[in-house]
Amino acid sequence: QVQLVESGGGLVQPGGSLRLSCAASTNNFKFYNMYWYRQTPASQQRELVAGITSDVRTNYADFVKGRFTIARDNAKNTVTLQMNSLEPEDTGVYYCKLVARRDYWGQGTQVTVSP
Repeated sequence: QVQLVESGGGLVQPGGSLRLSCAASTNNFKFYNMYWYRQTPASQQRELVAGITSDVRTNYADFVKGRFTIARDNAKNTVTLQMNSLEPEDTGVYYCKLVARRDYWGQGTQVTVSP
């Protein structure tokens, strides 16, 4: 059983930055693809924000390209999401996901972008 714990959310003004972190309780972290999703007030379901594979290939949703950066530290079993130029539309709960034989999700961290 893998546990994921997100941190780093909070309240920020438009144009500001936040850095989310997700710690995984597995020694095989380096073998897994990792993703950040979010659920916003406007979306009915969780939407993919960014992903990073075990061989460090990244992909991003169009709405965050150029603003967000996903990275991983296999020595610390963590994946991070650096979010810059935040907009009110980025408000929501952000979740990390680990893909193994099954998907594992964290509990989520709230991001609020407001003046």
